[in-house]
Amino acid sequence: MTDVDTGRRVRVLSLAQLANSVGDGAFYACSALFFIRVVGLSPAQVGIALTVGWSTGILAGVPAGQLADRYGARRMTGVFAVATAAALGGFLVIRSFPLFVLLACGYAVCQAGLTASRQALLVGLIEPARRTAVRARLQSVSNAGLAAGAGLGALVLWADSSPAYLSAFALDAASFLAAALLVRRLPEAAPVPAGPEPGRLAVLRDRPYALITLLNAVMCLNMPLLSLALPLWIAERTDAPAPMGAIVLTVNMLCVVLWQVRVARRVTDPGTAARASGHAGWVLLVACGAYAVSGMVGGAWVASAVLLGAALVQVFGEMVQAASGWEVGFTLARPDRQGQYQGFFAMAPQLARMLGPALLTSLLLGWGTPGWLVLGGLFVVAGLAMRLAVRLAERRAAAELRIPAPVRRTGTETAA
Repeated sequence: MTDVDTGRRVRVLSLAQLANSVGDGAFYACSALFFIRVVGLSPAQVGIALTVGWSTGILAGVPAGQLADRYGARRMTGVFAVATAAALGGFLVIRSFPLFVLLACGYAVCQAGLTASRQALLVGLIEPARRTAVRARLQSVSNAGLAAGAGLGALVLWADSSPAYLSAFALDAASFLAAALLVRRLPEAAPVPAGPEPGRLAVLRDRPYALITLLNAVMCLNMPLLSLALPLWIAERTDAPAPMGAIVLTVNMLCVVLWQVRVARRVTDPGTAARASGHAGWVLLVACGAYAVSGMVGGAWVASAVLLGAALVQVFGEMVQAASGWEVGFTLARPDRQGQYQGFFAMAPQLARMLGPALLTSLLLGWGTPGWLVLGGLFVVAGLAMRLAVRLAERRAAAELRIPAPVRRTGTETAA
């Protein structure tokens, strides 16, 4: 593969990622009010439906990834993108709670499948040495798109009318159709011969990889921390103005856009990824300590300055952890089953988003400073434990390579 081929593939993947993220940014910004004011649901109904939907999406990741392994990652990326657009189109017309629940489940399943197949496509099209760097570039592009989409969503919220909300959802659906068209410009990922063991749901029997995914889920608690727990902490436990939550989130996204690619350059193999995970754990502990201090100091300006400093520390730890997770997620997966492995690994941030709100609000708002220290300790333990998990996964991979391929009898052999 030439550098020209790789560069073209990265550009197409980046444009597809940008299209998705702009639409998603608008969706995340205004979906809750759309479901309440346009669809006509109560806040409780929206919460129940989305919880059921995202739970279904978590369960669908591995089977959806298996489809990418069987039918081709590029093909299934396009299929899941079109299906996601169709689900978003459905939100424009459904107005009953039971149908909303079904549609939310379908949307979540399509998103899970799209994530798994898109990751498998990246693995199939980009040489191993450049995968983490390319994934970092896609993350940077994604954050830029989310920020732009959130800006559009803010305009929709300002208009606060049914046509504006409907336009936002139509834009999101169109963005996924655009991504599907862009992906068609890529070649299909080359198939990898099956290994010596049966590949059907092989990831569910891979204990070291499951441990890596679980530890990554703990590290991914920084996501609901930033989007949910921290704004509540700022509003209830600090003297900083409430808008500081949005400011911290904006700073985080801008830092990822500017520096994620540079940070990821230091992660080049599972060994450096494991060490980076440990470093990220300590950095996130420092950030948690700084956030705790923000609740002890007086004055809006002082509290705001402490929060910004903590946010800068956190985003550095987040970027290091993300690069570490991508490297081990790609490299330690079975080459012939990347779809189902990537679908399984994608459960980590989904679990963090599903379980994190209750855990973090209990720890931080219920316990205060001790809760921040407990959270920081969890980051350290998970980051350091990644080294052991990576070693176990590498031993599993080495053992598989030593297993001799089964001998097929041709029927012409004679007994000795």
